Formats: sequence, C-alpha cells, structure tokens
Amino acid sequence: AASTMEGAARLLLESKISPEILKQNVCSPGGSTIKGVEALEQNGLYSACEDAVIKAYKRNVELGK
Repeated sequence: AASTMEGAARLLLESKISPEILKQNVCSPGGSTIKGVEALEQNGLYSACEDAVIKAYKRNVELGK
C-alpha cells in the first residue's frame, strides 16, 4: 500500500497535470483502480487531506514558521 501511494504521488508530481486528469488517464472505467479511488472519495479522503494541510499551515503561521 505504501509503495502504491508513493508511486501515485511521484507520478502526480512528475506529470505536472491535475489529479483529476491523472485519474482519468490511469483508471479504466469499471476497473479495479477506479473502484478503489471511488471508495476513497466516498469516504472523504480528499476532504480529510485538505483539512489536515490547512490546519498544519495555520499552526505553522501561529508558530511563526
């Protein structure tokens, strides 16, 4: 699982395209990857990650970093 996440992150960073376009490019309709991505989206992964980054940023601002 960690290697999968690492590979996906590397591909996103190196391709310099939006996550949505990357998802469209790598997921076959009805395939196993899109089913996994859909489960992550339905369970709020995007919102949780966004919230974590925003809160960490705000705390760094408070700490003067």
